Amino acid sequence: MSLLENKIAIVTGAGAGLGRAYALALAREGAALVVNDFAPADASGVTPAERVVREIEAEGGRAVASLANVATVEGGQSLLEAALEAFGSVDILVNNAGILRDASLAKMEEGQWDAVISVHLKGLFCVTKPIFGWMKDNGRGGVIVNTTSVVGLRGNFGQTNYSAAKGGVIGFSNSLALEGKKHGIRVWTIGPAAATALTDHMPDEYKRLFHVDRLGPSLVYMVSDLSGDQTGKLLLAGGGWVGEARFEVHPGYTPSETFDVHELARAVAEGRVMFPERDAKFVTAYGPAKTEGQIV
Repeated sequence: MSLLENKIAIVTGAGAGLGRAYALALAREGAALVVNDFAPADASGVTPAERVVREIEAEGGRAVASLANVATVEGGQSLLEAALEAFGSVDILVNNAGILRDASLAKMEEGQWDAVISVHLKGLFCVTKPIFGWMKDNGRGGVIVNTTSVVGLRGNFGQTNYSAAKGGVIGFSNSLALEGKKHGIRVWTIGPAAATALTDHMPDEYKRLFHVDRLGPSLVYMVSDLSGDQTGKLLLAGGGWVGEARFEVHPGYTPSETFDVHELARAVAEGRVMFPERDAKFVTAYGPAKTEGQIV
């Protein structure tokens, strides 16, 4: 029996790239799919979502297309309704839809900020709320996977909007995991690295190693019974490497009764407050910081 037999999944942004790979991977394990993508039809009159549905059906799977705009409350509700109308329930939600509007902060327009926050964060709310609510009210449990990025953890030049959105996804997921736990709703966050249209300039070896299909096993693990009751976890995956990421707190420093800014600066220099720098020693007026400790 396939890992996801009789499961119903919704994948947003599934008309191409990672979303398409996720949808196909889930379908191949037996899930029925709602394939969502807002992109319009091409010259042949076929939308990307419809094209992926045809791929799934050609392999013997079941799927329906959705052109809903995830950044609207109506769009999120329509995704739930599409799953219920076609298949009667929903067990898995993969929030994958996303866009880029890169610019350094000094040059960023309000529209570039709003567009990215709208799709990544408002879309996360609009889609997840009705589906989470249905899972909760019907007592079926379920699995929700939200998409972040290493950029949400470490930042990237020219992507303050994208970094803010992806950092927000992590906070959203961590809170939702707590809310869903007593209802049997597990929540994961995935930070994928894959060759897409945005990495066409990269060498062929990169494209081979980071092929989108290599993300499928990580996603299937998250949403299947193979991952047990795990929830609230963040996996970074891509290029044949998978590993958990999490925020760590330094053991820290306990100030003296006469604590002042100079005492703090000395403690920092001694490596008692901050983690070591990744690439170079952190130098202060009190000398170089110690290099012992965990780097995160």
